[in-house]
Amino acid sequence: MSRAVYFLMLPNVLSLDVSGPAEVLRLSGQFQLHYVSPVPQISCSIGMTIGQLAPLPQQWAEGDILVIPGVSDSRQFFASDEAEQARRWLQTLRPALELRQISLVCVCSGALLAAQAGLLDGYHCTTHHNVLERLRQQASTAQVRENRIFVEDRGVLTSAGVTAGIDLALHLVNQYCGANSALEIARELVIYFRRSGDDPQLSPWLRYRNHLHPAVHRAQDIMATEPEADWSVPLVAEKAHISSRHLARLFRHHIGISVREYHEQLRLAVAQQRLQQGYGLEKAALTAGFSSGRQLRRAQQRWQT
Repeated sequence: MSRAVYFLMLPNVLSLDVSGPAEVLRLSGQFQLHYVSPVPQISCSIGMTIGQLAPLPQQWAEGDILVIPGVSDSRQFFASDEAEQARRWLQTLRPALELRQISLVCVCSGALLAAQAGLLDGYHCTTHHNVLERLRQQASTAQVRENRIFVEDRGVLTSAGVTAGIDLALHLVNQYCGANSALEIARELVIYFRRSGDDPQLSPWLRYRNHLHPAVHRAQDIMATEPEADWSVPLVAEKAHISSRHLARLFRHHIGISVREYHEQLRLAVAQQRLQQGYGLEKAALTAGFSSGRQLRRAQQRWQT
C-alpha cells in the first residue's frame, strides 16, 4: 500500500531539499507525492517558479508523512508571512505526531521551522551544522545531536545538509519497501549510503555497497540472491566472469573484507531474521546455511569483537 508524502513548500525553498528526496521516493513506486503550501505558487532557491501547489491539508490518513525542506536563508524566509501561516498549521499537528499517526521528516534547516512550531520538543534531532546552535535555542527541550547524517526518534526524522535528505529518503525506502528497493534506487542514482557516529549499522545488503565496481556488485548480487547456499570463491568468481584472485583483491580494495566474510555477514543477517521470526537457534542456523547453532554463535562472536 502506497503512503502519502506531503512536501511543505515555502518561498525560497532549497530545490535539492525537495527534488532529491522526492526523486528517491518516486523511484520506489510506493509513495504518493504531494506539494502543499499556504500559497498556490512560490519561487524556489534557484529562481524557478513552482505553481499549482495544493493547500495545507487539514485531514491525515494513518501513516502519512510530512516533509519540511529547508530554505536558502532561514532567518529571512522563515520570518515571512507564508512561514508564519505554516507555523500555525504545524502547531496543530503535535497530537497526531505524538500518537505516531503521521511521521515528520525535516531536511536541513527545515528542522528550525518544526522547532519553532514546537514539534521537536522532547525529541532527538539534528540539522545543518551552521544552524545547530539556533536549533538548540528554538527547541530547548530537544536533544540536538551533532555530526549526524540523520536522526530518527519516534516517527520524527531530521537530517543535516541538503544531500543528507537523500540519505534519509533512502532510509525511508529501506524501512517501508525493503533493502533491495533502497539498493536499486541508490545504484540507479549513483548514490553512496552514508552513516555516521552511533547510527545503527546498515544490513550487509546495503552496508558494503558504497562502491561503483561492476564486478564486485555482480558478485554481491549473486550471493545475495541465495545467501544460504555454499558459495565458494571460485564459484562466485566464475559466475561474476572474473578470476578468483582478482575478485579477492577487488573485495579487499573496494569493501574492506573478503568474499567469504561478506558471505558470512549475509548468512548472519538471514539467521537474525529467522530468530526474530521465532525460529530456534538450530533451525535459524540451518536455514541461513550454517552447519549448526554453534557455528552461528561463533560467527556472531567474530563480528561483535
